This record gives sequence, structure tokens and C-alpha cells, in this order.
Amino acid sequence: MSDATPARLFNKVLIANRGEIACRIIRTCRRLGISTVAVYSAADTEALHVTLADEAWYLGPAPATDSYLRPDLLLNIAKASGAEAIHPGYGFLSENANFAQACAEQGVVFIGPPAAAISAMGSKSAAKHLMTAAGVPVVPGFHEDEQDPIHLRQAAERCGFPLLLKAVAGGGGKGMRLVQQLSEFDEALAAAKREAKAAFGDDAMLLERYLPEARHIEVQVFCDQFGQGMYLADRDCSLQRRQQKVLEEAPAPNLAPHIAAAMGEAAVRAALAIDYCGAGTVEFLYLDDGQFFFMEMNTRLQVEHPVTELVTGLDLVDWQLQIAAGLPLPLSQEQVQIHGHAIEARIYAEDPAQQFLPASGSLHYLHEPPLHEPLIFNPVEGNQDPVIRLDTGVRQGDSIGIYYDPLIAKLIVWAPTREGALHHLARALAQYRIGGVRTNIGFLSRLVATPALHKPELHTRFIAEHESELFAPAPLSRSQQLALVGVFLLLSESAAQADTSPFAGNQGWWLNMPTLRQFELVLDAQRYPLMINPHPDPQQSNTWQVQLEDTQHQLSARLSEDRLDAIVDQVPLRCYVARHKHELWLFYQGQRFDIQLYQPHFDSNIQATADSLTAPMPGVISQLKVALGDTVVAGQTLLIMEAMKMEHAIRAPTAGKVAELYYAQGCQVAAGCELLRLEAKP
Repeated sequence: MSDATPARLFNKVLIANRGEIACRIIRTCRRLGISTVAVYSAADTEALHVTLADEAWYLGPAPATDSYLRPDLLLNIAKASGAEAIHPGYGFLSENANFAQACAEQGVVFIGPPAAAISAMGSKSAAKHLMTAAGVPVVPGFHEDEQDPIHLRQAAERCGFPLLLKAVAGGGGKGMRLVQQLSEFDEALAAAKREAKAAFGDDAMLLERYLPEARHIEVQVFCDQFGQGMYLADRDCSLQRRQQKVLEEAPAPNLAPHIAAAMGEAAVRAALAIDYCGAGTVEFLYLDDGQFFFMEMNTRLQVEHPVTELVTGLDLVDWQLQIAAGLPLPLSQEQVQIHGHAIEARIYAEDPAQQFLPASGSLHYLHEPPLHEPLIFNPVEGNQDPVIRLDTGVRQGDSIGIYYDPLIAKLIVWAPTREGALHHLARALAQYRIGGVRTNIGFLSRLVATPALHKPELHTRFIAEHESELFAPAPLSRSQQLALVGVFLLLSESAAQADTSPFAGNQGWWLNMPTLRQFELVLDAQRYPLMINPHPDPQQSNTWQVQLEDTQHQLSARLSEDRLDAIVDQVPLRCYVARHKHELWLFYQGQRFDIQLYQPHFDSNIQATADSLTAPMPGVISQLKVALGDTVVAGQTLLIMEAMKMEHAIRAPTAGKVAELYYAQGCQVAAGCELLRLEAKP
């Protein structure tokens, strides 16, 4: 950090965002002595960023279109609160040229690039033309203004398959579809256009040839108001699902220094070509033969900016504030030094087993890994201590709703070497336990353990290519999971029973006989009766025989808070168990197993019957593709659901006739609700 940084750049900054990025910006502003103004929707009344800010102003209803995407409301609050500047974070209005222009016209500093630069890069098609003129290679494809579906289809045939449909005004995987063959094109185009229109207000598309074995490498750039530009560390973002990033790391591994420098210089040329100012990220596809192609430029701070901060020791939000205040770049290109390796894992509310569908629900139980970090860590040669950083915007008891992106937190690890960073990331993921809403923590644990990641064999199809390893059988059998939870319940009851009288307990008591305990548990919608008998030897007071149908386990265990140290059939293991009402979560080796204590009123059988279809996630029915009485074929799209800025197609599992439609277009539905009923063909 430059010693010339003034004590105060602005008196007060409004943060036009929510969640972890709003909290992240508040931390830097607090360090610099800048007052912060949070804004919040009806869904975020008690959100963490509201609590952390110096003051908070109500925006409007939960939908982003009525709150976080309202430039007029944000500017009114900025003026009323006395905020001199607005930091847009990422997403929402961060790349909205009209908002940047409105800020300038009303005398509020927009902490980001000027409107003209956002416009230049906001259109991916126009950006590619600009990059070609600036001597930056671009991905082959169709980048013209013509948007007639027939014309786009013809362009797709010329481009070749597989290809990517991408929203011209898009980002973050929204409005994007991978099309493997021509027969899929029309439906994919229609879906991508709808999603782009909903997310960005613009349904224009471009086509890019899909390069499945390419790596996704991006370069962090900064430019000031004096025409100076520079690049910081590059980042590898190849590990993706649904065209969205999962793991990011800096610097990009196995990237030759001369190629890294060439990419950095090309990124700076790209930024200076549009008179850029502030933080930006230039994204490239990189091939093993050394070729790289410009994909797009994100004219904002990236989700993955912390990995760059950890390897450079720089606070990028501080840099944004300095440049927005009219100061020159804090360092020269030669002064930037890279030390060690940093990796970021995005913690999402989603279900990897269901094609990474977004999930919603409450964080009933939250245990975060031990952290070892100041806001900004200054790496130095010879330092061997790992750094664990968590950028989050939630607390235990918070809910993940359907209105916004399902990102819960970002877990970032630094170590002197890449292998060390992976090792400490694996440990931190194993210590990160969330009960309630489904998350991708277990998937991330398996991903980090994949041998090919350590080699590293990186490309954008890595997750699809290693699906068998990433969705391998659970490390505990079904009967072991149930036995451990049963013993946890038994020990929890004992710990809660203050009165030692046998007449005060609820565990049952037989004169001159060992106590038999029975539990009825639910796992994967199936009920299991569990019988637990104490060991006949009174010297083994913490040992039981657990009977589950035809399977028996001998199990001894001790419980300390949520930690269960057990020996199952002479094999020692340590797991953790948390409970909320009738729900229990067993955590072992980074994986979570969901089990319920059966209640007479608890309906565990929520899966669809043979002739019905249920909502895989809470959301809104954005489009009905069939009508009552229609005949459909297997695989046909019946309706489109939208949740958390993403679309999901509900398809017919078999041929049949639409016998019932339970919801109309525009209706909001909960997960598990029956949407329609098909009468299967005989």
C-alpha cells in the first residue's frame, strides 16, 4: 500500500449493493475512516451489511427491479444522506452506463469507469471489434448487430459446433447457453434471450466458438484519470459449472512468464483503447500452444478479486477509492510483486446433485473455519504461515431467498505454494459446516481433492470431465450415517437430562435390564427404524449395538458440543452433528448428510409420482410451453422456471398427455410443489 494514501478520500460513500461485497467494501471504508451508507430491500431488512454500515436506508420491495436496480432511488438516497460517492460493487448496476452517467450529471462520484468506457465494453460484440482494432486477438464467432433468429441460426451453422450463446450485455453466466448441435439451437436461443432480458434488460446475443480444452485466464487491470494503465496478477478461472466460476486462483499456474506478460500488456492495451479508469478485468481463453483470445472485459471489481489482493498485498477497493478521488495509480508496474499462491472457493446455496440448481432456505447452523487474516495481508518472501480469509454477508439464522444470486461467501486461502494453498483450502472446507439450506461445500471438498487439479490439468470442461470422481459414493454407508445420528441423539438426551432419577428421563427404563432406545429416522425420503442397545458389559458404558434392518454396527462414542468422536466397528472416526428441530446434519470429511427425525406429521415422501412433476427449486413460472390436453414427447420442455436470475426447464420424463396444470404463468411456487400432471401413454 502506498504511504501517500490520504487519511480520508471521501467523507461518506453509499454502497449500491448487498451481501458479501457490500460487507467487503464497508471493511475498507472503515479502515480508511470513510462513513458508509447501506441500502436494503424488504428481503434484507436484517442483513449483515445493514448492521455493519454507519447508516442504512430502505430501497423498496424484494425484487431487484424494485430496489437494487433503481438508479433514481439510489441517487435520491445518496443526496439525502450526504454521500459524495457511490460504490456499485459487482452485479446489479455496476456495469450500467446509464447509471454511471446519471451519477456524473448529478454530481455524485461513481466509483468505477466512465459511462463511455462501460458502454464500449458493455456490448460484447462492439468490444470485440474494438479489441481487433487494438491488436488484441478475439475468439472466432459472430459479433454483429443482426439479431433475427433465422440469421443467428445461419451464423451458428457457419461458426460450427459446439458454440456458446452469450448475452451481449451479460456477465456472470446469465443469458449464456452451450449449444452442442444445430437441433438444440432454437430452444437455447429463446431461453438465453429471455434470461438476458430479465437480467440486463437487453436480449441481444453473440455467438462464440466453444473451445472445450481452453483455460479461462483473466488479468486485473487498473487505470487512472491521467491515462496511465497497469496490470496486477493474472487469475485462472477455468473451474466452472453452468458457465459460472467455482474456484479461482492467482497467479495462473503453469503460465510461462513471457505469456503472462503478453496477456497483461494486451489487457492494458484493451483498457487504454477505451480511455478506461478504475478497476477492470480482461478475460481470455488460453490454449496449450500459447495462443490466447480476448473474450470480454468486466468493467467492475470481480467476485474473485481477493486472490489478487492476497498475492500482491494490495487493497483493490482502496485503489478504487483513490482513483475515483482523482489520485494517480499508487504503484508503477515495476513495483508490483507477486508472492505465493491464493485460491478462492465460492460457497453457494445450490444442489450439485441436481445440476447445481440454486437453493433457498435458512442457515440454521453455521460453523465457519478459523480465520488467520487481517483485511489485507502483505505477503513477503520466506513467510510460511497460511492465510485463511472469509468474505461473507451472512450469519447463523439468516435466509437465502429466491430474489438474488445464491452466493453465501467466498473462502480464500493463501500459502507460499499452490500445493500448500490447496492443502489448507481442503482443511478449511472440512471445517466449514452449514446446516439448513443445501450448499456446494461437499462438492468443493471433492473438487479440491481431485488428483488432476493438483497436477494441474485445468480447462473449462474440468468438472464435466471428472464427474465420476466429483460425484463418487459417500464416505459413509447409509447404515453408518443413521447409526452415528442415532447415537448422537442418545448422547444429546443424556447430556440434557440434569435429573439422574430414572423416573425423570424420557429414554425409557426397565428394571434389571439394559435400556433399549428406538428412533425412527428419515434419509433420502425413506423411513428407517433404528434400535440401540447398550453393550452388555457394564465396563463399556459408552458402547452400543445399533441395529438397522439387517445391518448391525458396534459403536462407541463421546459427544463434545457438536463433535462426535466415534469408533464404528473398530474403525475410529470424527464427525460433527447439528440439529434444528427434527432436522439433523452429519458432517464428515467435508461432506454433509441430511437426516430427519421422523414426526407423525412429517411427510417425507415429497418426490413426484409417476405421472406428476414437481418444482426442483422455489421460483417463478416464467413461461408455460404446453396447454391442458396437449400431447407431449419424452424430453419436451413443458414450462420454464426462473429463480436467482437463472432459468430451469421442466421437461417431460415420458411421452403422454397434459392432464392437469396447477399453476399459471407468473405464479410463484415452492420447492417440491406439483406443477402439472401427465397421463402416460399406455
